[in-house]
Amino acid sequence: MQDRDDQSLLRDYAESGSEEAFAELTARHVNKVYSVALRQTGNPHQAEEITQAVFVILARKSRALRKGVILSGWLYQAARLTSVTFLRSEMRRSRREQEAHMQTLANESDTEAWPQIAPLLDEAMGALNEDDRHAIVLRFFDQKNLKEVGQSMGASEDAAKKRVTRALEKLRKYFGRRGVKSTTAIIAGAISANSVQAAPLGLSKAAASVALAKSAALGGSTLIKGALKVMFWTKAKTAVVIGVGVLLAAGGAVVVQRVAVAQTAPAQAVDPSWANDPKSWELNSRTLQSLPPSAFILRTTQFSGNGGGVGAGGRRLVRNASVQALLADAYNFSELRMVLPSDMPMERFDFLSTMSRDWKPELRDQIKKRFLLVAHKENREMDVFRLRVKNSNPPNLKKHNRVDESSSWTGNVQSMEIQNQSLDGFVGSIESNMGQPVLNETGLSGNYDLQLQWKPKLGESEKEAFRRALLEQLGLELVPDRAPIEELVVEKLR
Repeated sequence: MQDRDDQSLLRDYAESGSEEAFAELTARHVNKVYSVALRQTGNPHQAEEITQAVFVILARKSRALRKGVILSGWLYQAARLTSVTFLRSEMRRSRREQEAHMQTLANESDTEAWPQIAPLLDEAMGALNEDDRHAIVLRFFDQKNLKEVGQSMGASEDAAKKRVTRALEKLRKYFGRRGVKSTTAIIAGAISANSVQAAPLGLSKAAASVALAKSAALGGSTLIKGALKVMFWTKAKTAVVIGVGVLLAAGGAVVVQRVAVAQTAPAQAVDPSWANDPKSWELNSRTLQSLPPSAFILRTTQFSGNGGGVGAGGRRLVRNASVQALLADAYNFSELRMVLPSDMPMERFDFLSTMSRDWKPELRDQIKKRFLLVAHKENREMDVFRLRVKNSNPPNLKKHNRVDESSSWTGNVQSMEIQNQSLDGFVGSIESNMGQPVLNETGLSGNYDLQLQWKPKLGESEKEAFRRALLEQLGLELVPDRAPIEELVVEKLR
């Protein structure tokens, strides 16, 4: 039994129900599945629950898996998507907090790199295409040599080497965009040495037992049904699907009149005579007011430079923003209060609305057209900060007294400047930096101009420095508490 490959064992179980074959498959892959779940949840008990669910899913789908499927890569993806489903239901803290505090990796060892890579690894793996993900799993999770990787993927050793090299470079770029500067060699070493940990003693036997003996009873569990749904739509996301039509909200349910559309709608055509001019994308309210009527979302161009936004007279321009940031702008929600689909676009985009009316409905409409995303609100209880006034005469928080309608926001890693915006809008920036929802209890109305800079002192964390800067420069304190919070649940139209 030990020498038989995955395909043979899977075929034995699918065709004859061999419990011995399924138990061998479980024992062979349980460490990898458990490690993915543990990395995602950080909780051994939750990781065990996810591991059992993954093997239940394998038992249920064994007959439907295509001939020649690379089971190792399939199980990795199943573990990742099941973990995503679990984390959504548990509403664990946003991964943005982890990303915001990544530090530059220079001259680090594999061991030093792993704590920076680990929180982002599974999300990065999810951004790879299937072949690249299979190559990384086989090479570094399963510790196969390049010849074995090639054989598993039906390719030559040289082709496998090129595939692994390209996939590592994609991971390096992904980590780099989130503040983790490293090399492909260090990333490879860190993943190889740390990505798979030993599962608890007895988990393999328990997972196989549950999958074989109780799969029918567990088939209706929320986790398994949710994971199966996510896996289905993740696999189908590159195909033409049934989608957008008329949305009818009734009793909290969303009903879609279905018509055939592509999964990602094409970008709106733009008149190049002005939209391709760098001056059209300046963060300048006068320039914004002079542009002709239009509304669209474009992939970020070379003109966009640093991120930011400006608004005036019902118009809005946003540069170099993630889809999450556009959703936050459109629905007036911080990114931390969002429940997002697992297959969100990773690119950056620019948004422009010059229709001379409220730009938020325009942005919501463009998000729906471009990404097929809609949202609704739900209430859940969680840890929060209450934002309150501690000092009534702070140095860097001033009432906006000029008579104009323009507003702006600019910032970088450890500073920000806001002009003519309410504190409710500023709360989103506080949440992003603190990694926790914030309730505005300042009682301050109207719009403000503010400047904020923070730099950690010796022994001080980034969050502690930001919290200290709020108090010293803006006179605002953050008081920990727990409260029901309204969240934005974002869903993709089908």
